This record gives sequence, structure tokens and C-alpha cells, in this order.
Amino acid sequence: MEKQPVQNMELLAPAGTIEAFEAAVESGADAIYIGAPAFNARALARHFSLAEVAAMIDHAHKNRVKVYLAMNSLMKEVEIGKAVEELAALEELKADALIIQDLGIYYLASKFFPGLRLHASTLMGAHNSLNVRQFAEMGFKRVVLAREMTLSEIGQIHQQCPVELEVFVHGALCFAYSGLCLFSSYLGGKSGLRGRCVQPCRRRYTWGGKGRSPGAPAGYLFSMNDLAGLELIPQLRQAGVSSLKIEGRMRSAQYVASVVKAYRLALDNPATPAVLAEAKELLEQAMGRKASLGYFKKAQPTDIIAPQHSGNIGLFLGKTEKVTSNRAQMTLKEPLRVGDRLRIHQEGSGERQSFTLKGLWQGKLALDKAAAGSKVQLDLPPGAQWGDSLYKVDSEEGRRQAAKKGIQPGLFSKKVANLVDPRKLAQITHFLGISGNRPAPAKTREEWPARGQAQGQAQSQGGRRGVPQVQLPLEWWLKIDDFESLKVQLPTPPSRLIITLTRQTFIQYARQQKRLTPYRRRMVWALPPVILEADLEFYREAISHLRGSGYHAWQIGHIGQRLLFAADAQAMAEPEGENHPPGRKKGRPGQAPPERLLLFGDYTLNVLNSLSVQALAGLGLDNTQLAIETDRQNLFDLLGHRNALPMGLTIYGLPPLFTARLASPFFKYDQPLVSPKGEVIVLKQCWGQTVAVADQPFSLVPHSSELAARGVAYGVVDLSHMHPRPDELIAVFRQSGQPGRGGSRLKAFNYTGTLL
Repeated sequence: MEKQPVQNMELLAPAGTIEAFEAAVESGADAIYIGAPAFNARALARHFSLAEVAAMIDHAHKNRVKVYLAMNSLMKEVEIGKAVEELAALEELKADALIIQDLGIYYLASKFFPGLRLHASTLMGAHNSLNVRQFAEMGFKRVVLAREMTLSEIGQIHQQCPVELEVFVHGALCFAYSGLCLFSSYLGGKSGLRGRCVQPCRRRYTWGGKGRSPGAPAGYLFSMNDLAGLELIPQLRQAGVSSLKIEGRMRSAQYVASVVKAYRLALDNPATPAVLAEAKELLEQAMGRKASLGYFKKAQPTDIIAPQHSGNIGLFLGKTEKVTSNRAQMTLKEPLRVGDRLRIHQEGSGERQSFTLKGLWQGKLALDKAAAGSKVQLDLPPGAQWGDSLYKVDSEEGRRQAAKKGIQPGLFSKKVANLVDPRKLAQITHFLGISGNRPAPAKTREEWPARGQAQGQAQSQGGRRGVPQVQLPLEWWLKIDDFESLKVQLPTPPSRLIITLTRQTFIQYARQQKRLTPYRRRMVWALPPVILEADLEFYREAISHLRGSGYHAWQIGHIGQRLLFAADAQAMAEPEGENHPPGRKKGRPGQAPPERLLLFGDYTLNVLNSLSVQALAGLGLDNTQLAIETDRQNLFDLLGHRNALPMGLTIYGLPPLFTARLASPFFKYDQPLVSPKGEVIVLKQCWGQTVAVADQPFSLVPHSSELAARGVAYGVVDLSHMHPRPDELIAVFRQSGQPGRGGSRLKAFNYTGTLL
């Protein structure tokens, strides 16, 4: 039976301040999402206190408005104790839902806090029906879809999945798929998956010339226009969307009020042209970026990026004409008054700063306000230069009107002081083996068991004839995305060969049987992290063919991909008996029993804590890689526990810094792009997506002895996205055990720094 359109669509508003929260309630929001006090993906904003959260929930519920808490950042091992306390408090405060990304937080919430309704954050990467079905099976009541979905794809998911669907309908768009962006983390340790993104995608890039110095201008290639889906509300309803979400927890109360009023009008007065025109006028007051329809209409939209514009929010006031002692002269394109909130975009560095206007002059005359067309002087933050762009992001009048302060957090201070039963917290932390916010002590090298036999067997076989043998103290796996990479000289045979399954490698596979013979028993087929709805049939057929050919080990890039093996896993799960070895199916008489299905997790599952490992073990995985962006301290904290699965780590490669659906005509693939800070990236097309990689690989090979001693089960050497020289791995392996020496020229990602 075909599912019917959703009749009562929810209007979900953002709030990053109490003023914005009040504005959302007054302007007609059905629900409001705010950041949980310590674990939300807008960690750069001020955290709400529990008293403030309690006051906002009370105020909203009195007005029949729901409140969702976004606890959607990745959790480090040391933060588990704090997360337990926060979850307990939110359950007691009767939050209407919890929006999460981290599998460890999912484990805690589902096991210990059944009173919390769970929504899967867009950071969990739900971009096809398999992913949404997987989240429904895990107990999520709603899934926030990836922002890259078309109306047609949303409709297909609605027809197949028994769960509420939420989509972003207005506000900022990320260039990358949420949950797959390492850009900010790789460049400086500030993880977008932990709410600390510094938005390097908003910088202006140039094409690298000789020596990869800046050459021909390219522009703001990754700075997306804002999404504005007001006119698509009827189509979104028809597609089965339950909730329309407005982005903007970092934006002003005026923005929230204007946008919520606009969408409330459109929802309550469908198919009324005059009302739609009024709603669009309200959106003009919100001071957003240039608007687009995002991906709703087209998988490759042409209006989503304007590379000649910086993509800043706000009304463009003009460019600075003269700058002396942090005072600039300029001709205003919009009216301005003292107290307005402004943002300066420094064209030379690409940096942006927000500030409140303190002084405005014409000559020596101090002004309170100035009209459009006026030539004025105004104070700017340090570092401003001639030609910088200035934007108004909030008006003084709007900020004054928003400061009503009807919500009084002080009235709830006593209520939250003894909110959580300490006995319950003690029981949970005891079960988890933690003490407060401190992880269990990491094991010393002597306490770890000896390495398994698989490593010794692989290393004892030696390299190819004439190739010098180079031992690695860590069991290592080789990953490739092109069979041509097998021409590289191997210093010692890998324990596993991982091949990314794409249409290209599936075709190559048929011609590579002889070359694969030595690896056949050790091969792992890997699925890319993004498989769009239209590509699911190819992967189903390819997996069926390869499983029939005897390949039993698979690596998944998204937890939803385990459903591609659901029937296979069920067939293997027959009762074991005296003549039925564990993990093997009996099979028909005269037929050899097939190998047990093995499912491994890729680093794109974003495992940053031991509870995420526990969650994956409960979902049937046999091992997993840890998050590639982890730092040394978090890794050691995580490995210091008795973990449910063997864990690996990528120790060499060019990981995608972002993965995006857009393949813009402005892009030049396989050519270096240089940021204003001198950072070099290269665009490539992989798995039908656009990815950006660094110009040089990162390497943890010099730290391999330490990783082995701490209990990392295997290290992955990933040759994806590169064309390795024949002797490249020999040179890389020679850096083993030499941190700070031969490997120092290669970046160590966050391992030797701090993941923020």
C-alpha cells in the first residue's frame, strides 16, 4: 500500500540564545532545537546551563511547543562520564527528543535512558533508504536526512521506511556530506564532527601554479549559497516529510523570528500567492546569503554556488576604501547605525570576524545612523585592510526588540541542583567501569598480549624476489581503489588486501584473477561511505556475485550497509552442533560449506570512544577501524579499556578531507588548489562523488611500534586516491619506529596534537 503524504508537518526552529528561543515560540514554531550543554555540533556557541534548558522546556511546553536537544557531536573517551550525567538530566527534564550522532551516546541512551526519544542527526549520513531503515531498526523515531537528497529520493525513502523524516528546508548548506568532513580537523585539529569547524570551505582558493604556489584565481568554490525551500512545501509534504527544519543556531533572534514567521505563513496558507509573497518579504529581512533550492530539484544544481561571491551571511554594505588605525572609509550600500552587528571578510587571508559597531562618522561629526549611499568612516577590528568586504548580520533595533527575557532560568536553579539520582549515576558508571569523567588507566606495553599468529605468518613470507624485506611491528592491511596500485613493491605481504568496490574495480576484477591469486584468502571488499539510492541495485548485484565467488570478508563505510548482508548473515546463523563447526553453514550434501560472513567497520563510522565499539559489536561487526582524526591521548584512553572488538587504525594515506555530491563546472579535477593560508588540496572524483585530498599523505608509520604496544590490532596503509611509485611503500616502511626522523616531513594528522 502506497504511503500517503504527511498532513501535519512540523515547523522546527533553531535557537542558540534565549532571545532566539523566545522569538521562535512567539513566531509560530511547533518545535525548537537547542544545543545540549556540552555535546552539540555548534560547540563554538555559548553553552546553555541546565537551569536555562529547564526554563526553556517549561516555557515551550506551556505554549504547546516541543523542545529537542542536539547532543550531536562525537564523544571522546574522557567525556563518557559527563555524557552519562547529561543524559540523565535531560531525561529528567522531559526533553521531547535527543538528536545524536555518536554511536557511543546511542549506546548509553538506548541502554540506560529509555525515556529519551532518539532522532538520528544529519551527521549520521542518512542518504539512502538502507541507512534510514537501519536507524529505524536501532530504535530511532526520526531520521534527519542528508541535505543532498532530491525530492524524488526523499519520496522513495518515505515509501520504504517506517520512520519520521526530517529535512533542512532553510539556512546554511555545507559543501560536504555531514559526517564525512575532515577539512577543519585535518588542517588544525578543530573537528567539524565535534562542533568546532572553522569553515575552510568558505575561503577563496586559487589554482596552484608551478611549485604549487597560487596561480590562476578560482574563487569561492566550496562556499554554498543558503537553502530556501519555502515554495517547495507542497512537494515536501507529498514526498512524506514530517518535519521542516530551519538551520541557524548561530544566528540572531531577528533571523529566527523572520524565517519562522515566513514558513508559518506558508504552512498555514497553502497555495495562496499573496501570502507566499508576504513570506518572501519576511525572508528578505533575515539577512541570509544568496538563496537556492539546494538539491531538492536537481542532483547537480547550478545555483548552489556563486564562486565570485564569498558566501557571507548578511546585507552587503560595501568594501573598505581606506583603512587607517582600524578606522575605514566606505560608501554604504545599505543603511547602518551604531549597535548593528557586522561581519568583516578579510579578502587577503579569507578570515572573517564579527563585531558590534561602536562608532560611525562623517568627517569629524559622530553619527548614530547613516543612510544608504552615505560616505562614512567606521571603526573595524584589528587586521582590516583596503578592499575587505563588510556585511550587516543583525540590526541594533532587532537586537533590542529581541531582548525580552521572558524566560527566567534563575527560577529553575534549585530544581536542577538535585535533578539526578546519584545512585543511578553510580550504578551506570560502575557498569561502564569508569570513575566520574576519568577513563580507566591505559595499559602498559607489558600488559598487552602477544600479537596474533596472523601477523607473524604474513611477515615470515618475505617480500617479492629482489625487494628488500622491511618489517613493521604492527600487523598491516593494504587498501586500494584501483588494481593498478598492486604494481607497488611490497616490503612484506599484508595480512589483508582491501579493495574498494566501485563500478570500475568490479570491471577490473574480472581481468585480475591471476594477480589476485596470492590474496584470495585475505581479500576484503570495501563499500564506499556514500551509496546513493540509484546505485543500491548495482551494489546488491555485485555483492551477490562476489559472495557467490567465495569472498566472505567485507568492510562497510556506513552502518546502514550491514543490511546489504542481512539475508546472508541470517543464513549463516544456523544452530551449531557436533558436526557443524561454529560460524559455518551446513550446506547441501557434496557442497563445501561457505565461509562465515565477516563484517568490518571503516573509519567513516566515526568511532572515537569504547562505547561506540560496544554498539558496533551489538550490531554484529567483527572488527572496526577507529576514527582517523583521533589524537594520541584519546586513542590511548580508548585502548585502555577491555573493548568488545579488535580495532584498527589507518596509518598512511590520503583520506578525503570532504566528500560532496556536487560536481560543479567550476571544478578542475586532479589539479592543486591553494587557500589564502597556503594549504594545498586536490579535487578528485571517486565513487560517483567529489572528494578533496591533501597534496601529501599523512603517516603514522613512524609511530607503529607505539601503536602495536598499546593494542591497535592492525594498521591500514591506504593507497586510495593516489598513484604510488613502485618503491613508495619501501620508503614509508623504513620510517617505522622513527618518530621525528625520516617521517617528520609527513603530517601525522591529529595524532601528535590535540583533537578539539
